Amino acid sequence: MQTDTAMQTLPRYSGIPTFMRVPFAQRLEDFDIALAGVPFDGGVTARPGARYGPREIRNMSSMTRAIHHVTGFNPFEACRVADVGDVPFTDVFHLERSHEDIRRFFEPLFAAGKTVLAAGGDHSITFPVFQAMKPRRPLGMVHIDAHTDTWDDFLGSKFSHGSPFRRAVEAGLLDPKRTIQIGIRGAQNSDQGWRYSLDSGMRVVFIEEFEAKGVEAIVQEARRIVGDGPTYLSLDVDGLDPVFAPGTGTPEIGGMTTRETLGLLRGLDGLDFVGGDVVEVSPPYDPSGSTALLGATLMYEILCLLARSVAARR
Repeated sequence: MQTDTAMQTLPRYSGIPTFMRVPFAQRLEDFDIALAGVPFDGGVTARPGARYGPREIRNMSSMTRAIHHVTGFNPFEACRVADVGDVPFTDVFHLERSHEDIRRFFEPLFAAGKTVLAAGGDHSITFPVFQAMKPRRPLGMVHIDAHTDTWDDFLGSKFSHGSPFRRAVEAGLLDPKRTIQIGIRGAQNSDQGWRYSLDSGMRVVFIEEFEAKGVEAIVQEARRIVGDGPTYLSLDVDGLDPVFAPGTGTPEIGGMTTRETLGLLRGLDGLDFVGGDVVEVSPPYDPSGSTALLGATLMYEILCLLARSVAARR
């Protein structure tokens, strides 16, 4: 079974906007892979605006075509892909209650065996997504970011966008020894995030190592670290240099290029991916729309990886 791609034949400026112009679906039996928006930025520690990310990524994803020009793979033929809408928030001014809304939204999708690709929103959303997955054993993770997101707390909250992966390890949802963090950089007022990642067993690839060794070597390291077990892919657009991703809340200069990021993602083909997200696209800081286009394009690349995994598990 494949995706109904009728909307992809319309002019890009017409029709109801969905991610990559796939059908909007509410029945679980109608899709294999769910594309979902999480318009929430209540966990940011600096500049807000990522709540608008899913809407603008949807808009820019109208540029998406079906067939990957490198691999020849068409994810829409391999799987039924649908946009399942946005997480509805009932108490958006309370961070932890909003995380509960995220968890409740995704729980039935994962319980039904669906694969999810989420568009944030800030990076705090990944922890409730993990909670909704309820993995049988802790997940491995490829994490692309400027920051480790393993702080303990920030101004009294343990659930900001700087702490999702510390919380996930503590909850037994994430295996730190099967986790690699790529692109880490930028001065900090405390080394607690770097220290926690390293002490817990995560493989931390600072940007200087990435540059010195090159994309292919880091691809091989990532494949070695996560192995053949279930793996999640989480991509914060601030992992890229702000020249390429100006529309984000916590930009750090000296990051990856778009070509390096594409090469890294494509090198991960064949891993057992069970979910993913693209987060921290902040349209208020993105007047040209280039960061939303980046987010949409990276979602397509990750969709190809997820669709390959879904097809392989069949």
